[in-house]
Order: sequence, then C-alpha cells, then structure tokens
Amino acid sequence: MNTPAGYYKVGYILRTHGLKGEVTVALEGDAPVHWQKLKGLFVDLNGQLIPHRIERISLKGLRAFVKFSQVSTPQDASLLLQRSLYLPLSERPKRSGLDFYDDEITGFAVRDKTSGLLGSVIRVDRTGPSRQIIILYNHQEKMIPVNGPFITSINRRSKTIQVELPDGFLEI
Repeated sequence: MNTPAGYYKVGYILRTHGLKGEVTVALEGDAPVHWQKLKGLFVDLNGQLIPHRIERISLKGLRAFVKFSQVSTPQDASLLLQRSLYLPLSERPKRSGLDFYDDEITGFAVRDKTSGLLGSVIRVDRTGPSRQIIILYNHQEKMIPVNGPFITSINRRSKTIQVELPDGFLEI
C-alpha cells in the first residue's frame, strides 16, 4: 500500500514479542515521533487504517516493543505481522531550512544557479547514512547528494530546490 494521503509511515511490525501480545516494530529512520508520549498508532489492515491504542512501548535503537490495548495473545499479535504503522501528518513536526523529510520534497522543482530548471524530484533514495535526491533530467534519472555543498536552499512555499552543481556533474 502506498502511504495514505494525510498520513506518514512510522514503521512496520516485524514479529510477535513475548506471551502477552506485544509486537516488535522496525522504526522508519526518517519518522519523527515522540514514542514515549504516543497514545496510539494506525495499523494498515488490508488497505484500511485502523486505530490501535498503545498500552506500553519501549525502545531499543531502531526497534520498538509495543503492547496494543486490544491485543492480548501471541495469536492476536500474529495477525498484525508485516503491517505498516502510520500517524497523521498533522502530528509530524515541521522542518525548515535545508532539513526535510524524504516524502516532503517529491515533486519539487530543482533549479541550478547556472543551468536553470533541471527537473523535478521523483524520490529520495537512502544508501546507508547517505541520501540522494533523484530527479529526471533529459529522460534519465540523476542523483544529487543531500549531504554536501550542492543544495543551497529549499523554498517550501514555491516548491523549489536551489542547487549549485559543478560543471559536468549531470553528465556523469
């Protein structure tokens, strides 16, 4: 399922945990959540987002151990395996400046200081700790590293990203 409009993905359920219906959740690295204060999550069940109240939660790295109120046995928890978890976009903290969420800039126009309009962002890829903006330039996908000196500004109002690329960069 694609991310539903108005929501953002915060993780997915990997496996059951323990004998009281807890689940192990793999957390999305880009998903800002105050996990300890969270009261509930939306679980994707066959394309519908179903609210689940959280009884307790504990964190360990990029994993969370979650006990939902309405899930009390390993058998109940097994029905949630491999399901994605979501929160409303209205609960996601705003970012500013050059800091952005991967899904936030899809469709933004990318303009180079010298060359002008290069194309639009079609996605953001992650390779380990590195992120790259992927644009369609002359019918080819081109990567612009996020970590580095290339991105000079992001204007959320006009949905544009200003870059300064070295001569020949897009021919590589």
